[in-house]
Amino acid sequence: MSLFRKLSIDLGTSRSLVWEVERGLVLDEPTIVAIGVEDRQILAVGEEASVMLGKSPEYIEVIKPMRNGVIADYEVIEAMLKYFLRKVMGRMWLVKPEVMLCVPAGVTQVEQRAVLEATLSAGARRAYLIDEPLAGAIGASIPVADSFGNMIVGVGGGVSEAAVISLGGVVAYKSLRLGGNKIDEVIIDYLKDKYDLVVGEQTAENIKMKIGSAIRPKRSKKMEVSGRSGIYGLPKKVEIDSLEIFESIEGVLREIVDMIKRTLKETPPELVADIMDRGIVLIGGGVGLSDFNKLVSKEIGVGAHIALEPQLCVVKGSGIAMENLEVYRRALR
Repeated sequence: MSLFRKLSIDLGTSRSLVWEVERGLVLDEPTIVAIGVEDRQILAVGEEASVMLGKSPEYIEVIKPMRNGVIADYEVIEAMLKYFLRKVMGRMWLVKPEVMLCVPAGVTQVEQRAVLEATLSAGARRAYLIDEPLAGAIGASIPVADSFGNMIVGVGGGVSEAAVISLGGVVAYKSLRLGGNKIDEVIIDYLKDKYDLVVGEQTAENIKMKIGSAIRPKRSKKMEVSGRSGIYGLPKKVEIDSLEIFESIEGVLREIVDMIKRTLKETPPELVADIMDRGIVLIGGGVGLSDFNKLVSKEIGVGAHIALEPQLCVVKGSGIAMENLEVYRRALR
């Protein structure tokens, strides 16, 4: 048994997860930080900062330091990682852990260095990087070392990825720097434009999960939404239905489907045949949108199913890779 604790971190645009070898999931908090506007001092992180979102006074700024799956604010990310590591390590903080970070497969060399440097500066003894699609496949119990082709599609808060994996590596890959958060933004814009109703991100996400659908709904569901008038600034309430929400988000869903198609076009025919037999595995918090698997199956012509605990596949898979470094070392960055 190693003297050093081993952690894997899925630093998502919306939520950050920490997995510890031999313990499992040990932290799940929003990727949000509250800072002082004047002195840039960190005031709150994670859950504590999340409750301030949209409610903070002018001298406090609540920010999301990850944008579309990559670091948008290096100093804030470093402070947030330090907070997460200390919270997980507790009294053992002086014994620095080994950490594996999950990153989109399409990140640049500069972005890779930024993640590694932030992790080491935050207190890691040693840091590794693993591609999110590969980690997600491992976490979804896909036999990644086999010569068969396996396709995995991940939809997170800020990035969507499609990858074909064979012999322990990524054979074909495409990504979009948009995900579930973009759907929320589209809903916010739609309500403002059509109803002069201003709502926040949490309300938009609630709408998406309650009456949103990835395919045209056969029966319309209605929902009452509260916000304020953009023109008059007064409280306002409107009733919306699932059909109009589907029509407003259809364009974003089309982009994700097109990403999957472009990935398959670059996949060797033998592996495409494997995918036809095995289907497509869906992971990430964004695949929880109602009927998303049906949309993929219909548009691609291949069966698609949502992995068990899809939001945990990436962090769990990177934890498995961390526990078996010698097996997966060649796949690490």
